[in-house]
Amino acid sequence: MTAPIDLFYWPTPNGWKISIALEEMGLDYTTHLINIGTGAQFTPEFLAISPNNRMPAITDPDGPDGAPVSIFESGAILQYLARKTGQFGGPNERARIAVEQWLMWQMGGLGPMAGQAHHFLTYAPAMDPPHDLPYAKDRYRNEVSRLYRVLDTQLATHEYVAGDFYSIADMAIWPWAHLWKRQEQDIEDKPNLVRWLDLVGARAAVRKGRDLEADKRASPSDNKASQKILFGQKG
Repeated sequence: MTAPIDLFYWPTPNGWKISIALEEMGLDYTTHLINIGTGAQFTPEFLAISPNNRMPAITDPDGPDGAPVSIFESGAILQYLARKTGQFGGPNERARIAVEQWLMWQMGGLGPMAGQAHHFLTYAPAMDPPHDLPYAKDRYRNEVSRLYRVLDTQLATHEYVAGDFYSIADMAIWPWAHLWKRQEQDIEDKPNLVRWLDLVGARAAVRKGRDLEADKRASPSDNKASQKILFGQKG
């Protein structure tokens, strides 16, 4: 019997990508909570797995050639799991190209921009002292809106992000996109995005992955000590 994959996780959009993928792929896994609000991501044990001090990360005891392998960066983990299982990476080379380009779109675009929107719209104004920066709020709110227009246009002619098949690209994008309210977005004018959010969100594995340790989720705006750890504040 194959040993379960070790998932190093906290309930955030990036963490959900991997918990959703593991559920979708039917892989056994053991969850190891990395409480980013208390600095668990900086421990030597975790840094040995994820040197960029970011979760999620995994260790697969049954890696290439049967030897264990540890992987950090959510996009790299998704690609590895798709190759390992032969699932959700695209049924042919053209499809794989589509999946990979939309995965990179999330990694380099939607994730960072939505993350900055969360920071400047929610976290920064609650800091001590508050940092209420209208330019930053508008900059990231508007860029997220632009990205959702790109996504809505793609979904106008495709059932899922990369085509007529569900893939790791959907698993990567949905955890960020379903938080559109927190990003202060109006998606009434993006019917294709709305359809897709509901379609993906109705999947049992998506719901289970999203709910993993959900009770642990809290906003750093409610905890000044967490702010200093997460946002590099001094003092």
